[in-house]
Amino acid sequence: MHRFRFRRLIGLLAVAVMCAFVAGEVAAAPRVNMGSRGTKTFSAPAPTATAPNQARPIERTMTQQTGPGTAGATAARPATPAPAPAGGFFSRPGLLGGLAAGFLGAGLFGLMFGHGMMGGLGGIASIFGLLLQLGLVALVGYFLWQWWQRRSQPAFAGAPHLRDVGGGDARPAMGLGGGYGAAPPAASSAIEEIQTTPADFETFERLLGEIQTAYGAEDLAALRTHLTPEMLSYYSEDLAENASRGVVNKISDIKLLQGDLSEAWREGNTEYCTVAMRYSRIDQMVDRASGRVLEGGPEEATELWTFRRSHGGAWILSAVQQA
Repeated sequence: MHRFRFRRLIGLLAVAVMCAFVAGEVAAAPRVNMGSRGTKTFSAPAPTATAPNQARPIERTMTQQTGPGTAGATAARPATPAPAPAGGFFSRPGLLGGLAAGFLGAGLFGLMFGHGMMGGLGGIASIFGLLLQLGLVALVGYFLWQWWQRRSQPAFAGAPHLRDVGGGDARPAMGLGGGYGAAPPAASSAIEEIQTTPADFETFERLLGEIQTAYGAEDLAALRTHLTPEMLSYYSEDLAENASRGVVNKISDIKLLQGDLSEAWREGNTEYCTVAMRYSRIDQMVDRASGRVLEGGPEEATELWTFRRSHGGAWILSAVQQA
């Protein structure tokens, strides 16, 4: 009787684990950190009242970090790590490993054939000669170590330093119909501070709803008018993956609860603005064939959205980061 109950308990646990696994596979609205923020792609946005903690770094981007304060236009590919040499001191390539292996081999052969540890080195391998060669090996090893240390020093390739946000530059939070504060000062001579207007923030709130709604409706035509080509490619990949799994990520009832400005700047003829937004929505993963809700429901999210535009043009979404 007890054995039957134990087997039944094991079966229930197995079903629960399977359900949890399936739920994880169909989890709605995966949190993303992707896109480009110009020369600030690899630096954290300034904290705000809405998002006081440092945002997660961007993980998917077509911006390549090429030097201090610069960014290329080519896709950033993770470098394939070079295979590590086989373990052990004597397996290292080059002069150091070869000499060390030679000394060890000679000594071992000498011991094997009864000549003693120094016998296998021949006439030139007296104790003095051995010490001299060991000294040369140590000297070469020292120079190789110094060369490797200098080569391993990282070159400075950071973006402009983040400004000190603790010094009295308070910016009012934006609630429903609220306003945003002024942009932080420029961090580099290559980056020029810009001023934003209430109309800009109304646009950001509108784009929040329109982009999420279009994504939930799988409306690529609508997304194309609101996203950079890079962001459109990421959203298209997500929608294609959902289609291959037979699900639809339905998003509705988007409502901005609070928002404020993190950064606003100009690089050449391109303007950027990063805003922190806390919003509510109904986010569900729905079976494509039956319409049955598999996962999700009402939720709140806090994200930092970066918008960009050509000077005088329309704002479009350039990056999204989780707070």
